Amino acid sequence: MSSSQADTARQTLIDEALAYVPRQLFINGAWRDAAGGKTFDVLNPATGEVLAQVADAAPEDGIAALTAASEAQDEWAAAAPRKRSELIRAAFDRVVELKDVFATLMTLEMGKPLTEAYGEVTYGAEFLRWFSEEAVRINGRYTPSPEGNLRILTLKRPVGPALFITPWNFPLAMATRKIAPALAAGCTTILKPAHLTPLTSLAFVKVCEEVGIPAGVVNVIPASQARPLTGPIIQDRRLRKLSFTGSTPVGMALMKECADNVVRTSMELGGSAPFIVFEDADLDKAVEAAHATKLRNMGEACNAANRFYVHSSIADEFSQRLATRFKELTVGDGMEEETDIGPIVSDEQRDSIAEMVDKARSEGAEVLTGGEKSDGAGFFYPPTVVTNLKATAELVTDEIFGPVAPIVPFETEDEVVGYCNDSMFGLAGYLHTGSIDRALRLAERLEVGMLGINSGTISNAAAPFGGVKHSGVGREGGFEGIEEYLEVMYLGFEDPFASEK
Repeated sequence: MSSSQADTARQTLIDEALAYVPRQLFINGAWRDAAGGKTFDVLNPATGEVLAQVADAAPEDGIAALTAASEAQDEWAAAAPRKRSELIRAAFDRVVELKDVFATLMTLEMGKPLTEAYGEVTYGAEFLRWFSEEAVRINGRYTPSPEGNLRILTLKRPVGPALFITPWNFPLAMATRKIAPALAAGCTTILKPAHLTPLTSLAFVKVCEEVGIPAGVVNVIPASQARPLTGPIIQDRRLRKLSFTGSTPVGMALMKECADNVVRTSMELGGSAPFIVFEDADLDKAVEAAHATKLRNMGEACNAANRFYVHSSIADEFSQRLATRFKELTVGDGMEEETDIGPIVSDEQRDSIAEMVDKARSEGAEVLTGGEKSDGAGFFYPPTVVTNLKATAELVTDEIFGPVAPIVPFETEDEVVGYCNDSMFGLAGYLHTGSIDRALRLAERLEVGMLGINSGTISNAAAPFGGVKHSGVGREGGFEGIEEYLEVMYLGFEDPFASEK
């Protein structure tokens, strides 16, 4: 294919994707403008140019969405599990059918390379398939009480209307990971997508409409400011569930709000994942895994490797090899075929990354590669490797959310466990070793919710995703994911055999 043909094909993808996505709110089965008619701009981080203008939901729109969800709740909860299952499965099929549209939208509004965006389509769609299958497997139990005087019967019921506040880094997967289990459990939903990346969420809700999910069951309310919109919804007694993915400070504030109304919460918050390499690790695999888990999504992932602890006997070699690997990568527009690393999502986020690296450099750290903001249009920052750091350096302890790998050497298991656990975060970790005994030993000592062993990939729709400490509450995905949207009811029956005893 010639360069002109490639340009034409790329522009066709862009035109078709933007033509598919609505720009309005979706409330009670209808697309409509925001109250007051306001809109906000969605930018392409690779160019800084405006991609689209989207309806900017007002507080009254949020309450309208909650009213729609509340009024649809009883009928949706009463729907046969198989019906819910088939509708969710139909959404899976439609998303897969529209993979070009969804991948292109994510690359345009978030920046990730198109190949990674296609990977997210597969990953995000899988939550729909997984929970379509879980919808028909919601079970209770029947058992005699220990004393024998009662029969204990439990059943599970949907929690009720749920509000989802999703981040910008995985626009499709964060929506499906929340909406799919809620629908499977029989809950109605309201989605407030990140203002930086609303187009993918709007396209997904259009899919829900197309496959026939009833009015009021899925609603979407993009907005430039979250707090004025979500605050009144959280304070309304009709809301029964909030699921939030984002920063720890915002999550903590939302939990306080929810406490006043006793709203059940799921929180997937900040992460500072340690990546540990012992002297007996396969160094080739460790370097490739470090590359994968650090630079996936340009490092803008809560479960990305954030701090690298490498045994002192191999720390220099690991650092040099990782830096060499990073230097080989091409930074550019995610829509370009040769691009390995796309732009950072916003100029503000890029500045935050640059400031952390600059501070480390001023304190004596050595930058082996990268470390400088790119000139010109777009919000680019190169893959960066930093060494000669103290374990207490801000670049090591704070969440970077960018393509920067700070490396700290260690000597013993106890030392590295201390480094890892001396953090308020506990989402994910990565461990590379040739010893299964060591892997099991550290798995029981590390304070994380997920641990990748000799791997740089852990996310899967069939696995429970979530953390401990300030990294969150609850789990998404796996058999556990649907439980977040179910309440257990207990029925106590008198012993039916009492008269025969």
